[in-house]
Amino acid sequence: MPAENEMALLAAEAPWPISSPPPAWFAALVAVGLYIVVRSAATFLLWLHRAFLRPGRDLAGRYGTWAVVTGATDGIGRTVALELARQGLHLVLVGRSPDKLARVAKEVLAASSSCKVRSVAFDLAVTGDDARRGVARVAAAVEGRDVGVLVNNAGATYPCAAYFHEVEAPVWEAVVRVNVEAATRITRALLPMMAARGRGAVVNVGSGSSVVVPAFPLYAVYAASKAYVDQFSRSLSAEYKQYGVDVQCQIPLYVATKMSPVKGASPFVPSPEEYARAALRCIGYEARCVPYWRHSVQWFLASLTPDAALNHWRLQTGIRKRNEMKAQALLGEKACS
Repeated sequence: MPAENEMALLAAEAPWPISSPPPAWFAALVAVGLYIVVRSAATFLLWLHRAFLRPGRDLAGRYGTWAVVTGATDGIGRTVALELARQGLHLVLVGRSPDKLARVAKEVLAASSSCKVRSVAFDLAVTGDDARRGVARVAAAVEGRDVGVLVNNAGATYPCAAYFHEVEAPVWEAVVRVNVEAATRITRALLPMMAARGRGAVVNVGSGSSVVVPAFPLYAVYAASKAYVDQFSRSLSAEYKQYGVDVQCQIPLYVATKMSPVKGASPFVPSPEEYARAALRCIGYEARCVPYWRHSVQWFLASLTPDAALNHWRLQTGIRKRNEMKAQALLGEKACS
């Protein structure tokens, strides 16, 4: 085919004359596409850095040599306490059971013989004067000490999935007292000490139930209380950054603890030890973070799913668990009769 005919054919097929520049709308479309590609690539690279490459802070050197951990007798709290001790911090352990506190204190000393340990037996579900006296004992345990890290880990939830009207008042009231009131009171007692010294870190343990999914039916009060923890933390982060205090809400999904309804091995359910190591590496960075990298993958996948589908899935999961627990309770009653 002659060259002139080829050029004529190309010119006929082109959306605009070859001799003319592309129209403005096409240039704008290309620019938007490039922006989205670059932004997505940058987001992915930043996630890789946070998840696998970013080093943890020197907590004792940056914040102080003492740490307070609530809910320190089991699960995440216990393993966080052990990891803090291994990093050279002294500990104030807060928990309900004196016997369990003594056991964890022995484990801490076995992990780090140079660690100093103080224990405060305090049921975070109490209220009124008992709550104020408990918080005063926690404050007294760190008085005169270089308290640098507070981990509000203690949490409470329902014993089983239930519709809101089925949850008895003492149960949901205890959830609010532990997750909301106790965390607020202890933070209020210790954060001013950190601000006066110009350094410190407050870590509040939230939950994926409050931010990863649009709703968490059959655990409504629990999810709502953890939403409070999230907003409380991010607001304090903005308030106290100027005073050298880093406040952070850490968002776990399921971790293999007694509170987790997921039983058995799963790549998305880390052990408390694995989760604690990831959690400590995140202290001092974002105001809200997901320490365990596989949990952040789950959050990303959830963000791609329509809210209606997630709500339906969570509702059906909650109903199934509720019915299973009711069946087990019925079988137990029959066995005892």
